[in-house]
Amino acid sequence: MIPREILKKIRQIEIRTNRLVSESLSGHYHSVFKGQGMNFDEVREYQPGDDVRSIDWNVTARMNAPFIKKFVEERELTVILAVDVSGSGLYGSGAQSKRELAAEIASVLAFSAIRNNDKVGLLLFSDEVEKFIPPRKGRRHVLRVIREILFFEPERTGTDLPAAMRFLNRVTPHKSIVVVASDFLETRRPLLFGEGRVSQPNPTDEPMSREAQTALRQVNRRHDLVAVQIVDRFENELPDIGLIVLKDSETGEVLEVDTGNARLRGRFEEERGLTQSSLRRQFRSMGIDAIHLRTDEEYSTALARFFENREKKIRHH
Repeated sequence: MIPREILKKIRQIEIRTNRLVSESLSGHYHSVFKGQGMNFDEVREYQPGDDVRSIDWNVTARMNAPFIKKFVEERELTVILAVDVSGSGLYGSGAQSKRELAAEIASVLAFSAIRNNDKVGLLLFSDEVEKFIPPRKGRRHVLRVIREILFFEPERTGTDLPAAMRFLNRVTPHKSIVVVASDFLETRRPLLFGEGRVSQPNPTDEPMSREAQTALRQVNRRHDLVAVQIVDRFENELPDIGLIVLKDSETGEVLEVDTGNARLRGRFEEERGLTQSSLRRQFRSMGIDAIHLRTDEEYSTALARFFENREKKIRHH
């Protein structure tokens, strides 16, 4: 029996995201995520304006009149939601944690998918594959997916993105839409505050390891991969609140930091800015579309912008 407060939370997400899907995103989803080809539908008589290349010459010869082959898009897709459930996902400086935002984004995409009669599957990963739910259709299945993202308790706290991507390639033989929701800050250096000083930002450092980049490239070659980066405001800037103790939720490392130090705050923000710029370059070099979301900002605008940019890219191709 699912506790009432859990059902209430899932229902709230369903109501919020369904409204967004209905009002603005469902048509975008259909436009930017295409089927896997064209299926033969029927032969019909040629009409002015039809493409002459589609004429069926065998039928035309038998009927003594031009006929064309009509094809329809093979529309059914599979959407795999791969969600990072490592310890850092529980962080949230405001009303919403990174994991809760991941559940909302997954909900938007999942409800868009089932409106298009597509299947939805779920992969939860930390530094191991925690859970895999095979793709299925229907509202009840989507509600289960949302519940698992919100309330699943992982065995581990670290992150192993390459292992998750290798698993996904093994269990997903046909081309699918793969949405990976994570902060993608795989190489968490303890660069911050060595002996009370902030280390100098190094623009050559890369947020994702070569192994992670290789794994993402392999998935993107077989599937249509979209990266959803989810961060919290205070992962990119420090509040001026005096002496605080920070604990890394994945490694357990504890640091005491004087946030009243303006120089320290500036260096921290500079470092995080360099990291974010580097991550954007990595996604571009891999040919992966990425959406950047923050827990303190409205996500609908970023999603709509992503869909619009993808539509433009498809039209230009």
